[in-house]
Formats: sequence, C-alpha cells, structure tokens
Amino acid sequence: MERTGAAAIIIGNEVLTAKVKDENGPHLIQRLRELGIPLRSVETILDDVDAIVDAVARARRRARYVFTSGGIGPTHDDVTVRAVALALGRSVVRLPEMVSALHARAGNTPVTPEGLRLADAPEGTVLLAQPGMWFPVLTVDDIYLLPGVPQLFRLQLETVLSRLSGTPVHLVSLFFNLGESALAGVLDRVALDMPHVAIGSYPVFDASMDYRVKVTVEAPERAHVDDAVGRMLGALPTDALVRRE
Repeated sequence: MERTGAAAIIIGNEVLTAKVKDENGPHLIQRLRELGIPLRSVETILDDVDAIVDAVARARRRARYVFTSGGIGPTHDDVTVRAVALALGRSVVRLPEMVSALHARAGNTPVTPEGLRLADAPEGTVLLAQPGMWFPVLTVDDIYLLPGVPQLFRLQLETVLSRLSGTPVHLVSLFFNLGESALAGVLDRVALDMPHVAIGSYPVFDASMDYRVKVTVEAPERAHVDDAVGRMLGALPTDALVRRE
C-alpha cells in the first residue's frame, strides 16, 4: 500500500492524565487541512519507549510524513529521540553542531550533562533551521520531531510545512431539515457513483438549531463537488435544504 499523507503522534503522560489539554493535535489537523495534506491518523500515547516505537511503526506504514509532539527535552521522561531511533533501527548520536549551539547559548554558564541530551538525535537526522529560535527542527526519514510546548510546536511546524506541498480540497456544506434516515438513500447512491468524492453526514440533536443534518461534500476537483451536490439536491425535496455554505 502506498504511503500517503501524514500521521501524528501526540506523546505525553500529561495529556492522557488530563494535566494538560492537547493543543498541538487540533492545530496540526487544521494546518494540514489548509495545506491540502490528508491526515491519516492521530494517536495519543504515554512517554514510554515501547509505546512510541509501536506508534511510529504504525504511522510509517500508512503515511509518508510522521509528526511527533513532545518528549524531546533534557528530562528523564523525554524519550522520543531514543524511541524514534529504535523504530528506525538506528543509533542515537550526539550532533557536534548541536553541542556547539548549546555551549554558545549557555555563554559562560557550564552546560550540564543533562542539558547535553538536547544534542542527541537518531542517526541520520537532518537539522532544519528555525528562524528566531536557536533549536532547529529534527527530521529523519520524513519523521519530524516537534516539541510539546504549543508555542514552540507551532513555530517549528511552520518551518516543516514550508517545505511540504499538498492539494487543497474544495468543500461544500449542506444543511438539511431532514433526518439522516431520510437522507441516507440519496447519500448512498451518490457515494457509490462518485467514490472520488468524500461525503460526510453529521446529525445534530439540538432543537435550537435550524437544521437536523449537516452534509459535507469535498474533493480536489471543484467540478466533482458541484456534480455531487447537484445529484443530491436533485433527488431531495426542494424545501429540504436549509442553506448551503
């Protein structure tokens, strides 16, 4: 199976124990969507080497690009570098250029052995310079190791995305006053006839809303979206559509 799109791995005990609310996953989803890179999966896991190795292996089987969030600092629970190296069958190496950067940043202050862990990376890692930051993006075999701190994650993500390209999709949202059961037959037929168009159906159960089901229609080609929308509307009562966005 061809590996396409991206997969994300959110790493951190603090996320799974509700100490911290994950902001990086939702932000990555939005930015990949805007760029037109399909996201295949998002997985949240513990700061555990075996868990990260397994997650990276699964992500690489399905996606070309893998983004990790968290676990690349100098403390005992920062194990992402080691785990990614294991997943790739690589050694962890200390990068001389990172050692130099750490000493330059520290100035006259000695760099601790723990601080030098920031210079470690999987063998074969490429450093992507990060404008305005001393710490570069670590990337190896299309895996991008990003920090867990949301402000840093967003900055480094933009450095990565500036090097990638995608195919933005065209999206139309239809809001109906019918329930899903009344729409299902029409949606089934259009989805079967047009497998190259993604169709989603999302009911709401809030009486204050002016619609009952939101249907999304999306595809890289605008003509295909318009064709699918036309088929749907042509097969439904004219007053079923509340609005189109």
